[in-house]
Amino acid sequence: MSTRILALMRKEFIHIRRDFRTLLIIFIMPVLQLFMFGYAINMEIQKIHLAVIDLARTPASADLIRNFSGSQYFSVIFFDAQISAIARLFQKRRAHAALIVPADFEETLVRAAPTSVQILIDAGDSNSAQAMRNYIEAAIQAFNFERGLKAPFEVRTTIQYNPALKSAYFFVPGLVALILMMISALLTSITIAREKETGTMEQILVSPVRPLEIILGKVVPYIALAFMDGVIVLLVAHFWFGVPVQGSVLLILFSCLLFVFVALAIGLLISTLAQTQQVAMMAALMASMLPTVMLSGFIFPVAGLPKLLQFISNLVPAKYFLQIIRGMMLKGNTASELWQQLTMLAVMGLFFTVISAKRFKMKLEG
Repeated sequence: MSTRILALMRKEFIHIRRDFRTLLIIFIMPVLQLFMFGYAINMEIQKIHLAVIDLARTPASADLIRNFSGSQYFSVIFFDAQISAIARLFQKRRAHAALIVPADFEETLVRAAPTSVQILIDAGDSNSAQAMRNYIEAAIQAFNFERGLKAPFEVRTTIQYNPALKSAYFFVPGLVALILMMISALLTSITIAREKETGTMEQILVSPVRPLEIILGKVVPYIALAFMDGVIVLLVAHFWFGVPVQGSVLLILFSCLLFVFVALAIGLLISTLAQTQQVAMMAALMASMLPTVMLSGFIFPVAGLPKLLQFISNLVPAKYFLQIIRGMMLKGNTASELWQQLTMLAVMGLFFTVISAKRFKMKLEG
């Protein structure tokens, strides 16, 4: 790395240290958001993908399954495989819950003997798990009522990935996406706009520094700060809120850097369009924080959004990062299971970087 880039980076770190507002945004706001969302927010899902293994294949089991398939809350997936394979469905997010009907289901009903079915629930989202359990129990009670059963058959429910149904397990990993996006996009766009607004950008341009060196010198400090915030949130999530880390720590850190790369590219693009810090801040909020909160699955389940918003959510980088960070922390997903999400982040980062670099070069040359 050239001495010119190091000099620009040193200048940016000195400015950050002396700017009280920037320090508040970098260090205080993430901590406040972490505790606020970690303790306060509870949401529910609207649609449950239910995998069904019917070992009985009798009219009685068909009637039970019909109670789920006929409900607006369930989308039934008939799964002809071993029970042990259900974990793969959960890891690939193809099912939220599983219903296992035993082979002697109808026989025990006829004898009025205690009858049991097994329910498996993916509790990576604790609020969704609670809602799923309630809806499943309601469907079973409806089955009992239709058959005139005085005593309901036994239901054995197993909560996976989040046995205590803690909301923090769902929201705290999502805060990593919100904080990284905010720091990378918001602050990067502001710092370049500040140079334009104060007129110091012209002073930099007359110095023997190439455009690429200017970009690196301005944004690398914020990459380091954003990554530092991500590490802090991960540490607090694990040691304070007790969120488990089932996957590879190195892979989690790599995905954080990849997401920072995408957010940074978005911030650079905003900086080429905005002429003042106020405009840059508003544009960064609209382009980063609002989509992350509303359309990524951070708070509101994507499956519960209108179809148009579900389509738009595919363009939100945080949607893919949330699947990565929650999958690795709660389910122990590996890169082979998350390669599509990782690839989407890399493609988005390259796309925004190329566009922002071309526009930035045009601005400098103009």
